[in-house]
Order: sequence, then C-alpha cells, then structure tokens
Amino acid sequence: MQDYRQYITSNPNILFGKPAIKDTRIAVEQILDELAGGRTIEELLEEYPRLTREAIYAALAFAADTLRAEVMFTNHT
Repeated sequence: MQDYRQYITSNPNILFGKPAIKDTRIAVEQILDELAGGRTIEELLEEYPRLTREAIYAALAFAADTLRAEVMFTNHT
C-alpha cells in the first residue's frame, strides 16, 4: 500500500474537518461504517463512482495507524 496520506485529507471547511477521501465528501468514518456493516468493496465502488479501491484501502490503513497511536481502553466487566 502506498502512503495513505495521498488519499486522505482533513479540511475544517469540509465535513467539519473529519478525515475524508481527497476531492470527495466521503468521510473515512463512512467507509469504515459501511464495511463494518457488511458492505463489500465492490458495492462501495459501485455506489460511489469517485471512490477507488486504493482510497478504500487508504481509509483502512488510516484507521489502523490512528488506532496504533491511541491509548487502548480496557473492558472492566
């Protein structure tokens, strides 16, 4: 995977600054929610013609990188 930063941008004037796919109004969060809900990459590509397979992989890489930098929570049940 090439550097995901070439696909992801954050602009306070677009989607309230949420990370999004460059040159679109498709938030990384939206892609992750759709995939987590069972949508396939092919379905996303069909629904969002400006989205590319590489951009979807970039969204996943961005999420993984973000989680690496976060402090993980512990479930105290």
